[in-house]
Amino acid sequence: MTGFGEAGDDRTGARASLVALAGPSVTLGPTDLVIIAEEPGVGLGASFAGLDGPDPGGGFDEGPPNAKIDVLGHPTALWCVAGPADRAIYAGEALGNWIWAICWPAEAGCLIALTELSLRDLRDNDQDLDLPYGAFSPRLTG
Repeated sequence: MTGFGEAGDDRTGARASLVALAGPSVTLGPTDLVIIAEEPGVGLGASFAGLDGPDPGGGFDEGPPNAKIDVLGHPTALWCVAGPADRAIYAGEALGNWIWAICWPAEAGCLIALTELSLRDLRDNDQDLDLPYGAFSPRLTG
C-alpha cells in the first residue's frame, strides 16, 4: 500500500476515496494501481484516468464486462474505458458509487481481470487489519 486520499470539502465531507498500491507485475517490472470509489459527478476517478468529463462517458458499459471484482461480498462488473495509452482504465458501479481501477503501465491492466480483488468499506469498524505500507506513491502528488 502506497497511499490513501479523498476528495470533498468541509460542507459535504469526503465524497470520494482512493487507495494506491504498488508492486511487481508478472512480466513488466513495477506496477501502480489506484482504486477509487466516488459519488457520481465528483470526477476524481476520471481525473486519474486522464478523461475530460467527471465519469467514464456514454457507452463504456456496452457488452459483457472485462473484469469482475468483489465489493462487500457482491460481484461487481468492470469495463475497460478508453483513455491515454500509458494506463489501463476500468470502471463500474457499486452501491451507487463509481468504482475505478487504474493501472500503470497499461499492459499491467490484465492483472485486474486475473486477480481476485475484494474491496471492503473501511468505515465499518468490524475489521482487524494489519496493512503493509510502502513508499508513498508518486501518482498521488500534484
